[in-house]
Amino acid sequence: MLNGKIEKERIFLKFLGRKLNYLTNKKGFLGIDNKFNFKEKVIVVPFGLEKTVSYGGGTKNGPKEIIKASHQVELYDEELKCEPFKKIGIRTLKPFKIKKNINKAINQIAGINKKILDNKLFPITLGGEHSITPGCIKPFVKKYKKLTLLHFDAHADLRESYAGEKFSHASAIKRCIDHSNISVVSFGIRNISAEEIPILNRNKKRIKIYWAKDKKKWDLKKFKKQIKNKDVYITFDVDGLDSSIMPATGTPEPGGIFWDEALEIIKIACKNSRIVGADVNELAPIKGFNSYNFLVAKLVYKILSYKFLLK
Repeated sequence: MLNGKIEKERIFLKFLGRKLNYLTNKKGFLGIDNKFNFKEKVIVVPFGLEKTVSYGGGTKNGPKEIIKASHQVELYDEELKCEPFKKIGIRTLKPFKIKKNINKAINQIAGINKKILDNKLFPITLGGEHSITPGCIKPFVKKYKKLTLLHFDAHADLRESYAGEKFSHASAIKRCIDHSNISVVSFGIRNISAEEIPILNRNKKRIKIYWAKDKKKWDLKKFKKQIKNKDVYITFDVDGLDSSIMPATGTPEPGGIFWDEALEIIKIACKNSRIVGADVNELAPIKGFNSYNFLVAKLVYKILSYKFLLK
């Protein structure tokens, strides 16, 4: 057991001494002209981990297609009346080899995010499957006394394990709440297993779910109070969106969140809490259907724009 812990820590620390290597602006997120020379505040991390998908596959191609689609996103935001990228400063890490073992991969992304945080930068990770999130948040758990996850998803992801794997994408949020200083606010949940109910019931004080079936009755003023002045990490599984606008995911579900609804929740969070990091995961691109990749690319840009420009 001790040797296992030492190995995990070694992988975690291995990345801390490495220099962050970026793509050129033109090849990175948004395809910004190389003539722009800005001090970065945000690091986009492509991390196409795909080890435990349980229905449709393809999430390993998510980061590449999100970045490719982002080159078609209009840089001017008509809502914010500016080109947010100029005020943010966005760099994209060069693609790198992901560890084959899922435990090592999770510690790999933890080490990368730790390096980014140590440089006082904001990481946003592009998955990949949702199993990335326990690794993504690991350095945040150590940095912040209390951390709230703002969780968009069709699934509760509270299974202790799935198909024998405790780091399954179906266990992502359970692995997060294994940390005692984590609380969760989930939106869009409409799929939960019988085995997850006792876990939810034991953690009622730490987990608040805004069920998709109750969408017309959501009290967003209550949500505002729940996250007021808190340190918040956004984890957005794209299957939280309704399958009519996001079928390009491994486990799509009808009855989900729509574009404007998602943005309203994110805006409330950005105006009333401290957004400290984010990941967007579970895009499984469908060949020839670029609109879904584009939607996710624009979602990422919106999260960053609201985080840095909304007051």
